[in-house]
Amino acid sequence: MKTSSFYPVILTEQVGASAEFYRQYFGFETVFEADWYVSLRLPKDAESAFELAILEAGHSTVPSVYRHSVNGLILNFEVEDVDAEYERLITQHKLPLQLDIRDEEFGQRHFITSDPNGVLIDVIKIIPPSDAYSENYNENLWQAEQKG
Repeated sequence: MKTSSFYPVILTEQVGASAEFYRQYFGFETVFEADWYVSLRLPKDAESAFELAILEAGHSTVPSVYRHSVNGLILNFEVEDVDAEYERLITQHKLPLQLDIRDEEFGQRHFITSDPNGVLIDVIKIIPPSDAYSENYNENLWQAEQKG
């Protein structure tokens, strides 16, 4: 399969509020907007093209058995300075703090907040893993990812 794009779609009853949340706090721009669907992406000058969509849970394009708001989703945002993002999002903007900032042995410094739908947002800086966890990484992929 040759994939030209891949992005999560959040099913919600709060399309407008959810889209505004990601625009305001995470820098997404609107590509398409209707009252039932919003397509977002990070600005073109970003190093990578990241996309996110917000869809009204009860919309007819969603199979009827699945027409309910999202449940059990975490979005990971890897950033250069997690402490600065903690200061901006938690201290200044007072977003809900679901897990306080901390270092993990598996190679992350992170904190978790949430969006208006209860979707968890894990803001992460990759740090060196402990010796106990370093062997769990595919060394070739890990090194390539660290080089950017």
